[in-house]
Amino acid sequence: ASWDAGTKATVAKIPLLKTNAGPRDKEEWPQRLKEEYAALIKFVQLNKEKDSDWFTIASNKEGTKWTGKCWYVHNLLKYEFDLEFDLPATYPATAPELALPELDGKTAKMYRGGKICLTVHFKPLWAKNAPHFGIAHALCLGMGPWLAAEVPHLVESGKITHKEG
Repeated sequence: ASWDAGTKATVAKIPLLKTNAGPRDKEEWPQRLKEEYAALIKFVQLNKEKDSDWFTIASNKEGTKWTGKCWYVHNLLKYEFDLEFDLPATYPATAPELALPELDGKTAKMYRGGKICLTVHFKPLWAKNAPHFGIAHALCLGMGPWLAAEVPHLVESGKITHKEG
């Protein structure tokens, strides 16, 4: 399955990144990191405008390790998960591997360590748009659709249950 119209419309509004630099590029990385944060802030604003806020995220000082929470509402119940990923040394040519560690082993759509399995459409799209895509684009095109596809299935199959919070 490809992306729905809402996802396509949202990703089109996330600013493209201009600086082609990864974490190992000491000169250009700080500028790239500013662009990453600007794109993430815009993505969060877009989600809030649609009342579909679904993640929080922050990085270490170097911008190489990211952690946060993401959630999905299914049958009026909110399911929340820890989100984490490291930027690969070859970023932004290579997309980050987004992980939900507590779901490790609960679905076939996941690699060891809770790294989500992205659709066959994601990697070619990332490659075509690198270095202009960033973390916000990976969340929009990767994690969002994954949660929408997998959480209902995990709930219905009894692999995850709602936690009172």
